[in-house]
This record gives sequence, C-alpha cells and structure tokens, in this order.
Amino acid sequence: MRWLALLTLAVCPTLVHAESAPAKPPADACPAKESHQFDFWIGHWNVIDPAGKVAGHNRIEAIVGGCALSENWDGAAGNRGKSYNAYDARTKTWQQFWVDAHGGVLHLSGGIEGSSMVLRSTQLGAHVDRITWTPNDDGTVRQLWESSDDAGKTWKNEFDGRYERIRMSNRAGSP
Repeated sequence: MRWLALLTLAVCPTLVHAESAPAKPPADACPAKESHQFDFWIGHWNVIDPAGKVAGHNRIEAIVGGCALSENWDGAAGNRGKSYNAYDARTKTWQQFWVDAHGGVLHLSGGIEGSSMVLRSTQLGAHVDRITWTPNDDGTVRQLWESSDDAGKTWKNEFDGRYERIRMSNRAGSP
C-alpha cells in the first residue's frame, strides 16, 4: 500500500499541493440554518467544576466550512478526548461522536430543547447518557452530563462544568 502512495505522488505531484492548501467551502455548504444552533459552544474554554476548581480546558472549533464542530478536551487529571458534532439535515438531529484516550466511545443524538443543546446516547438498553449544554447570559456555558441505568427513570450527575472563555492574551505561554 505504501508503494501505491509513493507512486501516486511521483505521477501526480500536483495532488500534494492541492491537498495542502485549504479549500474554500462552497457558499451553500450548510444550507440548514440548524447547522449553527451549537455555535454558542465555539471557543477556547477553562472548564470549572462545582467546587470552583479547573476540571480542564476545551477548545471547540467550527470545521468543514462551519458545518461541524470539533471538540478538543484536555482534562486537569490528564484525560484527553475529542468529539465531532454536526447537524444531520436528513434526520433533523444533532449527532456527536466522542472518543477519549482510554478507548471510551460515545455516540449522542438530539437537538435544541428551549435554549439548551440536549444530546442522548444512541445505544439501546437500560443505560442512557444525557448531556445538556446551556448558554448563560454572562457568556459562560453550563455542561451537565447525567446518566441513567434504568432507561431514564432516575438520573445521576456524572459531570457538571461551567465553561469560561479564555482570552487569548491570557493563555499559558502567550506574551
């Protein structure tokens, strides 16, 4: 397989240049207005737990022409993870696919409920994860992760964090 890649580069060197330059998205890349419902989460954040301690840092970026969000989590305890989030116009739902450095995988689906984004695990069975992101008037965002082992009859808090924006000039290592 490696030889095929080398052969392709030798025969078509313009492919390398074309792939290295960022392509402009088409003007109608995300025709569904719902594709921007989760934009309130975009930013660089310190995530604070209910005790006031930093739980971690999260960087949420718009990607693929603004049609999706990429999450990059660095937890204070050393855990790391990433998610991709996008609105699926076909099913009229938001989808999130999360993976962490411990091999944890979570697929969530849902949408806007009131002013909050609410996504639930898609696996069938008694265990359900529900994560709610709520934008606050002061510019922070609350993320509440709950789980249920009885198909949603009762809920247990797994994580409750307040996202506070990091001003780029105050980031560690910034001048």
